[in-house]
Amino acid sequence: MLPKEIIKKIRRIEIKTSRMVNDVFAGQYHSVFKGRGMEFDEVREYQPGDEIRSIDWNVTARMGHPFIKKFVEERQLTVMLLMDASGSSFFGTKGQLKSEIAAELCSVLAYSAIKNNDRVGLIIFSDRIEKFIPPRKGSRHVLRVIREVLYHKPQGKKTDIRCALDYLNNVMHKKTVSFLISDFLDCEFKKQLSITNKRHDLIAVAITDPREQELPKTGIIRFEDAETQEVCLIDAADKTLREAFAKNSAIVLAKREKVFKHSGVDLINISTDKPYTKELIRFFRKREKKRKR
Repeated sequence: MLPKEIIKKIRRIEIKTSRMVNDVFAGQYHSVFKGRGMEFDEVREYQPGDEIRSIDWNVTARMGHPFIKKFVEERQLTVMLLMDASGSSFFGTKGQLKSEIAAELCSVLAYSAIKNNDRVGLIIFSDRIEKFIPPRKGSRHVLRVIREVLYHKPQGKKTDIRCALDYLNNVMHKKTVSFLISDFLDCEFKKQLSITNKRHDLIAVAITDPREQELPKTGIIRFEDAETQEVCLIDAADKTLREAFAKNSAIVLAKREKVFKHSGVDLINISTDKPYTKELIRFFRKREKKRKR
């Protein structure tokens, strides 16, 4: 039996995200992902009013007059949510923890999928696979997904993105639209990123906090690594130290973006101090333009 406060939180998330899907993301998800599951059926002669983009230029060249590709109805899409629940996700200095934003993002994406009659599944991971919910349809299934992203207590503290991607490839044999939601405080997952993106439509959602990019101008700060439990003290009043910290953080972010670009994986950057809706809408619009081209 879930505690009352968790039930209330699930209900709040349900109301907030379902309203957001209806009011903000109406049509965005559908226009980006629907149509990617169309299956080729046959070719037929071009008729006035047919889409120029549907012309099969190879057949047209052979036959000497235009032919178009005909497709059958769209297949049902499968959306997989891969949520990082490692120790570093339970950090935030601007209103929400990274883990709370990740839970809301999962809820928004799950509701978007269900609203379009797609299946949605969930993989929660840390340095191991914490939870796997096979993809299904329906509002009751979405509530189960929301419950798990809010209530699951991870056993692992560290991050292993390779493990999560390998697991996805092993359990999902058909192509999915997969959102990998993490702060990506991990390394050496470039190879698995490329492999997974060839099998699935992989989208990375990187959640960061402003204090991970720059230090406040204060005095002595006690830092504890959420994944290793290592503790250190630094003097944030030291300008040279603050500048070095900011420079190193910028280098890490630049390297991360380079990895995603090289792997052909779309990246959505989310910060705990800004509304994530704008970044999601920007991604949807960018994807739609790319698909039309």
